[in-house]
Amino acid sequence: MDDTAQIPLFPLNVVLFPGGPLPLRIFETRYTDMVRQCLREQLAFGVVLIRNGGEAGEVAKTAAIGTSARIVDFAQLPDNLLGISCVGERKFRVLTRWRATDGLNRAQVQWLGLESALPVPPEAEYLVDILRKVLPELDAAYQHVDKRFDDAAWVGARIVELIPLELADKQALLELNDPIERLERLVSMIRRPAADE
Repeated sequence: MDDTAQIPLFPLNVVLFPGGPLPLRIFETRYTDMVRQCLREQLAFGVVLIRNGGEAGEVAKTAAIGTSARIVDFAQLPDNLLGISCVGERKFRVLTRWRATDGLNRAQVQWLGLESALPVPPEAEYLVDILRKVLPELDAAYQHVDKRFDDAAWVGARIVELIPLELADKQALLELNDPIERLERLVSMIRRPAADE
């Protein structure tokens, strides 16, 4: 099976993890066209972190590792822009990138292996408790996200999405392929709540 593909690329000031939510407001024609094509042909698009440049117009540099996103819902927003809800699917490495004649960024990507489904180690169980408390309060954002509190990769990804970290640090955590190592790094950053909290 070929592990490469050509996909539309959406450079953003965000780091998307597999299984994570991505709400977007679409206002540029090239991305409206991309959304239409993705919905019509049931395609995913690639999300990569912008290293240099803005979300609108030309992007000078992006991260090499990104995540594909699938549109799961859409609606016209009160400001008449198109709102879409996406969920991250699979990590990829950008092999080559170019700007098509329609202005859309496209890339040849290599799909990266799925992270192993591993249990959450005991020293990180308190992160699961945090998620169980916080996610119900964010129900709108996480309504399309499957809950897998027993999966170390899933738990680590959700924690990274929710805590205030520099985008470069989130990107570094995305690029890790070991979910246990990601959790170990998060445990070193997030203090365990006291028993009476």
